Amino acid sequence: MLLFVNLGYKQLHMYRKAYRHFHFFLFALLVACSPKMAINKNNPNEIRVLSYNIHHANPPSKSKEGLIDIEAIAKVIASQSPDLVALQEVDVNTKRSGNINEAVVLATKLKMNFYFFKAIDHDGGDYGVAILSRYPLTDPQTYRLPSNQDPKAEPRILGMGTASLPDGRKIRFASTHLDAQRPEENRMMQVKEINRLTEKETLPLILAGDLNADPNSESIKIFDQQFVRSCENCGFTIPVMNPRHTIDHIAYKKGNNFKVISHLVINETYASDHLPVLAVLQLNK
Repeated sequence: MLLFVNLGYKQLHMYRKAYRHFHFFLFALLVACSPKMAINKNNPNEIRVLSYNIHHANPPSKSKEGLIDIEAIAKVIASQSPDLVALQEVDVNTKRSGNINEAVVLATKLKMNFYFFKAIDHDGGDYGVAILSRYPLTDPQTYRLPSNQDPKAEPRILGMGTASLPDGRKIRFASTHLDAQRPEENRMMQVKEINRLTEKETLPLILAGDLNADPNSESIKIFDQQFVRSCENCGFTIPVMNPRHTIDHIAYKKGNNFKVISHLVINETYASDHLPVLAVLQLNK
């Protein structure tokens, strides 16, 4: 089922041609210097999974404050030819992002199916996470994650859908963005809830996102009780210049018949304040 909606395209013309041409040129240089995984189109059991916190398509450079460059985000994703994409910090019809539906625009540009999962109202529109898939998607579900009573704590969610693979098998795919506050009380609560929500899932399950937690944190130790991350000594994902922390993760549920083929942090420093992460998983029959 193709879930495209004809919303927000006229707003894309608001970007001046000078900016667009400059960004295309700059992006071409960046992609040419970025590592790419070999794409094996001959193995139907391989699934390419990308996780990307897109910073509502606002490049973090101070010289570009307020700019929305959704084209750059789309090109980053397209350069890795993913089958499944977990997105975080996605704007839908917010004023700060030019009133465009970023989920729709990305899905349309990439010719992928999608679901958007709203976390909060923001700036006249919605803000949350999304999943993209080159496979048909069904059964979207949004799960609210717990937090303490700190008024500064932003509501967090887990968004999940079912992807139907070409051979008829189905898998569950989820995107999440956990609390960024310190100490990590909220993240620990949220990871425990994710483990509870997915404990009885019978389909193979891949979960990806910005967990705001390093591999040696208590949150990840709890997460690892139920999930297998795509790497142990993972590359750093934030900040994009001189990264020092690994907080963006891709994982599958323990007991699923997945095998990790490869894991890579993509060295793309313009489009967002996070580096995208790509894992190639093999789902054995």
